[in-house]
Amino acid sequence: MPIYIEKESLRFHLQGKTTSYLMQVVDGYLVHLYWGKKIRHEQDLSHVPGVPNHQNLDLIPQEYPQYGSGDFREPAYQVQLADGTRITELVYSSYEITEGKPTLGGLPAVYTESNEEAQTLTIELKDLYTGLSVYVSYSVFHHMDSIIRSVRYEHKGKDKLRLLRALSMSVDMNVSEYDFVYLSGAWAREANIVKRPLGPGSTRIESKRGMSSHQLNPFMALASKGTNETVGEVYGFSMVYSGNFMGSAEVDPHRKVRIQMGINPFDFDWLLSPGESFQTPEVVMVYSSEGYGGMSRTYHKLYRTRLARGKYRDKERPILVNNWEATYFNFTADKIEDIAKAGADLGIELFVLDDGWFGKRNDDTTSLGDWTVDRNKLPNGLTDLAEKINQKGLQFGLWVEPEMVSPDSDLYRSHPDWCLHAEGRRRTLARTQLVLDLSRPEVRDYLYQALSDIFESVPISYIKWDMNRGLSEIASAAASPEHQGEIAHRYVLGLYDLLAKLTTKFPYILFESCASGGGRFDPGMLYYMPQTWTSDNTDAVERLKIQYGTSLVYPASAIGAHVSAVPNHQLGRSTLLSMRGNVAMSGNFGYELDLTKFSEEEKEEVRAQVSQYKRFRSLVQQGEQFRLLSPFEGNEASWMFVSADQSEAILFYFKVLAEPYALPSLIKLQGLDPEAAYDIEGTGTYGGDLLMNVGLTIPVPHGDFGSHVFYMKKGG
Repeated sequence: MPIYIEKESLRFHLQGKTTSYLMQVVDGYLVHLYWGKKIRHEQDLSHVPGVPNHQNLDLIPQEYPQYGSGDFREPAYQVQLADGTRITELVYSSYEITEGKPTLGGLPAVYTESNEEAQTLTIELKDLYTGLSVYVSYSVFHHMDSIIRSVRYEHKGKDKLRLLRALSMSVDMNVSEYDFVYLSGAWAREANIVKRPLGPGSTRIESKRGMSSHQLNPFMALASKGTNETVGEVYGFSMVYSGNFMGSAEVDPHRKVRIQMGINPFDFDWLLSPGESFQTPEVVMVYSSEGYGGMSRTYHKLYRTRLARGKYRDKERPILVNNWEATYFNFTADKIEDIAKAGADLGIELFVLDDGWFGKRNDDTTSLGDWTVDRNKLPNGLTDLAEKINQKGLQFGLWVEPEMVSPDSDLYRSHPDWCLHAEGRRRTLARTQLVLDLSRPEVRDYLYQALSDIFESVPISYIKWDMNRGLSEIASAAASPEHQGEIAHRYVLGLYDLLAKLTTKFPYILFESCASGGGRFDPGMLYYMPQTWTSDNTDAVERLKIQYGTSLVYPASAIGAHVSAVPNHQLGRSTLLSMRGNVAMSGNFGYELDLTKFSEEEKEEVRAQVSQYKRFRSLVQQGEQFRLLSPFEGNEASWMFVSADQSEAILFYFKVLAEPYALPSLIKLQGLDPEAAYDIEGTGTYGGDLLMNVGLTIPVPHGDFGSHVFYMKKGG
């Protein structure tokens, strides 16, 4: 039982695998007491510091603080009343414990497969003046160090209210000597790890782009000073949401810190009429006393097994070839078949036809929204092409970008009001396209039918779902003035509704999310699509950083990674085929180039890569990841994957630039059984304790862009 209640004092003790989280009701306020290493619930906890002065709300460490009643720090929520005032005061009303973890209506969420896995504590807070009830929810898994928080508002009063701010979580901690850690970047350089010390005032990450964004991922962490991959306390916060978000850490004058995360209050308001409710997305909070690595592995396991769903959750993902960088828009059916045939000869399992197969799509200026095949390129249609590729022994996959519309399209000419726009104002183009208004049911119905017609008539086993621009002119022709502040969130809810229907109807299709690469790499999308195209940047050197940073939160099973041609199309850099292969084999492996242009020597190398990945892909996709050397800190990078039973492991090592008079590197491995002996292919047999405490000697690669892969298995 992970949740314990002291009924007389109204103290709540939540326990994870090695974690405790404590709260107490004090003078009607829900107060935070402790979050950290596990403590026994039987003990007298009356001495735990929590409330320095309960008469002063500005000093109380609250769990869901309000605006306007004496707390001058950032509130977790704000409500505007019918008379224009914005003062509410939530006080404790009741609590309820349920077995398992309830679903969130219309929103993606971590789930349980049996009620025995978790418990959920829901605490009702009431504003007696307005009749607003706020239900603050905490779900705790028995065997993981995660606490999943969300909030539901129910309006039981008589007058309309406006939610101006509705965050998913807030927690006050008694010390602020932490580093603030987050993932930053841009298109083609996603997931750069940023660490900076907290100081007085607020540190904030956010997106106002209508999607989670390349620029700032919906993840942040607080790490104690000196934390590394194996040592130190880390508090992680990851939001299961794909739209505008905000995360912040505010240090007050008393050196305490308030951490918050939720829907970005910027340009958000939500009308609550009497009897209506509003549900926030959830935030997954993870505590680790074993550094960043411990935090990451908790997120990996939770997201891989209790967020991702469906047929492919636990199944090995196919090795694919995508034609985008091979042909771009300029292809014929014969060319596609030639690439597919070359892929089959190399052992590749899936061919993906990318952009350019529909409408009059010879460039990015036209045809989005017109999901009918271009008979000039594919005279016999998609079904014929897919069947011919199937006959070669490959599955068939397809690229779509359903959320967008081109002004030069039949759909736009028929329904110019179906895009997000404000009447009479300019409609901003990006990549020569506009965004369809997914808050409207008729738009979603059109897309559902258009895509269903394709998925039903073509033997498709994979869909790459792209999104190539952020949201602008966020307004809807179908919404009344009092609901226009809801459109950004309603867009995301509409997207989730469409994805839920399609993934339910076509459970045999492997869906991969994409937003110009990693522009929407977030837990919300992983609920519907178990993998994401990590970045449009396929350069192996840059991918070391991108994939390393992404792995701070997301498992390798979610990370799409391809070998592309050299010179690289994004950077112009030429790297060894061996390094490109080894980097890509650290995720969901594939190729994105013209396979027909390989030399015989390159074909043999690719056959070997494909064969090698088939041997250990379950280890990469389902194993535990340990990061050993960071590409952000030097000229080398290394990580490894270990099976759950520690019976096998695979180690990847990369050296970007050669160095004169270099000596071999000695790398300490992690995650092995210290009592076992491991046979390392082509190297020898070593004890797990030796490999972890002394290390493995890594030969110096010859030349720039060198890499090694070491597969190891427990000896007999």
